[in-house]
Amino acid sequence: MPTEQHIANLKKLAENVFEPIRANFRQPIRISSGYRSQSLNAAIGGATNSQHSTGEAIDIDMEGTKITNKEIFNFIKEKLNFDQLIYEFGNNIEPDWVHVSYKSNGQQRKQILRAIKENGKTKYIPYADKT
Repeated sequence: MPTEQHIANLKKLAENVFEPIRANFRQPIRISSGYRSQSLNAAIGGATNSQHSTGEAIDIDMEGTKITNKEIFNFIKEKLNFDQLIYEFGNNIEPDWVHVSYKSNGQQRKQILRAIKENGKTKYIPYADKT
């Protein structure tokens, strides 16, 4: 169960990232992953310092809707304040999903990365738009 601090972090994430996305696209936004306890995060192979475990990150996957993951990614990149934005796997046209985080305290890094598989392991590299 999330703590009171996790819930406070989730509220800031919702106010600053989730709700602006939903309002812009005027439809429900599909979150494929949100808060994860440390044990769940470890069980799925998440990073030990994952912001999912602090309630500061969500993964968005709009597959099956009229909105693409790339549109979500670009909107966040161009219009919102965020700590980290990750173009998760996929190809040069479309990510498989979009990871975005918002720190509850301190300055947002505005870090933009791309997750790729290299020799079976996930690697994060600086994002470069290739479309």
